[in-house]
Amino acid sequence: MAVSDTTIVVRSLFSRLFSTVVTAITVAVGVALVLVLLSMQSANADAFKRGTGNMHYLITRDAGELASVLNGIYFADVPNASIPFAEYEELRAAYPFAWAIPTVMGDSYRGLPVMGTTSDLFTQFVPAPNTAFEFASGEVFSDTFEIVVGAKTGLVMGDSISFTHGAPNSGSTEVHDEYAFRVVGVLETTATPFDRAIFCSLEAAWLVHAQDRRAVEGLSGIATPDDITDTDRQITGVYARLFTRGGGNAAPAALQAIFEQIRRGGRYTIALPADQIDNLLSIVGNINAVLVALAIAVLISSGITLMLALYNTMEQRRRQIAVLRVLGASRLRIFNLVLTESAALGLIGAAAGFVLSLILAQVVAAALFSATGVVVSPDIAPKSALLVISGAVLLAMVGGIIPAATAYRTSVVQNLKPQA
Repeated sequence: MAVSDTTIVVRSLFSRLFSTVVTAITVAVGVALVLVLLSMQSANADAFKRGTGNMHYLITRDAGELASVLNGIYFADVPNASIPFAEYEELRAAYPFAWAIPTVMGDSYRGLPVMGTTSDLFTQFVPAPNTAFEFASGEVFSDTFEIVVGAKTGLVMGDSISFTHGAPNSGSTEVHDEYAFRVVGVLETTATPFDRAIFCSLEAAWLVHAQDRRAVEGLSGIATPDDITDTDRQITGVYARLFTRGGGNAAPAALQAIFEQIRRGGRYTIALPADQIDNLLSIVGNINAVLVALAIAVLISSGITLMLALYNTMEQRRRQIAVLRVLGASRLRIFNLVLTESAALGLIGAAAGFVLSLILAQVVAAALFSATGVVVSPDIAPKSALLVISGAVLLAMVGGIIPAATAYRTSVVQNLKPQA
């Protein structure tokens, strides 16, 4: 009974199972790296653009515009300077803002950022296109000791917590256990950094800082809302939007004019969040290009590994090839069998790499969310996946040409001589 080429290839792969597995894993790693980097490239861009929402300006006293955006929206660190609340009120009255929402940061809870703000944040600010803040349960805080939490904080209605002084990643252990804040509202998911934030009233944030001030001044007892002074009434940022006709986007000229007026005084750092994120992505894009190039280099090296693996087995398989020739297999058929084997190795590795990329993408997204609060939804485009998998198979076939040519030239007479 004639044995089919497929059977011959399958038996050959299983007869060298260890070599087959190692070679396939090498291809899989290269394919997975390329696919993950490609998927994260587009997903990161989408993720960072979410969160800036419908604000036109972010006004702070941070050292730079990008730092202002990363700290004020993505909670990368605590803003390094504050604005007296009285100055904020003057600023709000001086310019044609539709709304100007004050924020104050400087505390955290188990690695989660705490933002002091007003109820306007939940009614005026839209954190992402077509994604307004909505409550999954409860309502906005109405008391100093009430808080609202994002969907990914792990907190639920009725939980009671105490804030820790300092940024989420500062390593601070100074817990303000003098005060307990109760969860009265849980937000729906927005797929923005706000999903892992805790929101309290401005008065709550000021109260905690008043307690710190009293400790420095050597005053005993626990601070109450009545102990808050103008010194304590500080904010770290303002989310602001200009008046626009019909709620649409402001004219670029108007945006730039107000931007220049506020910046000219030198008292504030004013950022256009969307523009700063575009600048950041242009920098990251160059790095991504380098990483993709490195991943492609890994994929090419897997092709070389495949070639070496097949070539090194040729010495052991010359007698088998000679037997096939005696049984009627032509040189061209032998060449095609080896080439098919290399393509099969490439396909197995590419398929495994695709599955591995799906897992790795989710792991990377989870790690990124845990570290930065940026919600990334990696999506491997079918077109990209098909292109990378096809490229891997083609590369494997190219790698198989030299072993196939070696098999093609195998001498029947020399390799069927009786062995000593």
